[in-house]
Amino acid sequence: MKPEQQPGSLTTRLLVSQIGVSVAMALTMVVVAVIAGPPLFEAHMLEAGHSSPDVLAHSEEAFTTAGTLALGMGLAIAATGAIIVSVLISRRLRRSLTDLGEAAARISDGDYGLRVASADSRELATLADSFNAMAGKLATVEGSRRRLLTDLAHEIRTPLASMEICVESLEDGAIEPGPEAWAILADQIERIARLAEDLGQVSAAEEGRLNLERRPTDANALAEAAVLAARDGFERKGIQLELHPAPKVVVDVDPARIGQVLGNLLSNALRHTRSGGHVEVEVEADDLWVSLRVLDDGEGIAAEHLSRVFERFYRVDAARDREHGGTGVGLAISRAIARAHGGELTAASPGPGKGTTITLHLPRTGRT
Repeated sequence: MKPEQQPGSLTTRLLVSQIGVSVAMALTMVVVAVIAGPPLFEAHMLEAGHSSPDVLAHSEEAFTTAGTLALGMGLAIAATGAIIVSVLISRRLRRSLTDLGEAAARISDGDYGLRVASADSRELATLADSFNAMAGKLATVEGSRRRLLTDLAHEIRTPLASMEICVESLEDGAIEPGPEAWAILADQIERIARLAEDLGQVSAAEEGRLNLERRPTDANALAEAAVLAARDGFERKGIQLELHPAPKVVVDVDPARIGQVLGNLLSNALRHTRSGGHVEVEVEADDLWVSLRVLDDGEGIAAEHLSRVFERFYRVDAARDREHGGTGVGLAISRAIARAHGGELTAASPGPGKGTTITLHLPRTGRT
């Protein structure tokens, strides 16, 4: 089996092409000058009244000599200039492409902080900017991947540790096999299963693999259904829950998925609002967007945390959320579902202790 041949250098091919074009141009000019020059010169001499054979021969010889000398010198200068320019351009192009190739190799080895300098031509500068943007996105993805693995390991370690303690207690006889022990194990197994299911949902949503059964739906009906489903939990905790609908407005959504988003937002509001607090669900619409807003007067979010609350496993208060059993991916799932519908999920808060507003934005599809 023959070894695979390496492709030739682009800059070498460019240089050879430029030299080839210059040679072809020179040959064309010489041939045209030799064939067309003497007859044209003789015709002009005859029109000027110089019909003597000796004069015509001497003049034609002088024309040929002068023309050949001028053409030769011009072609030599032009060819030299073309070659020099081609060499300079080829070297600059080769240097830029080599730098990009070396940077790509280093990034493939994990050096995601590397960037290439912008070139002095528009096309190469665009290529360098695109390369740097790609490197930045790769760095972001790699950082997210590492955080995800770290957080996932931590999330799994917690229920596994509880299960291990329970099993060791059973083996040592510290607790008796019975409903209490089985309840501990079942609870932790359910927690791991819920984590796996949530991760599957957020991955499917972010990768566009959600099966959305979209149909025109009244936005007020979505909010009413979510409030009705959550009201019992709010009443048990002593939190007032109010709904403020808008004039009937239609959105093209999967009602089950949007209900899942609103249910998660209300669950978060319930978790982070103290007894005696107040939560509102508002529906607003303009010509382009429908906004379903969940407002609470609970714990609030500091400014440095607002931009990260939709990240997987990110918790403003990790210990308290784990006590409440959250997996830390609910808001990430909700945002992915919103984006799958062409919408967005945003968070706002004046600060700790001043409440939080989470808004689901959906494109408006019609009015009735």
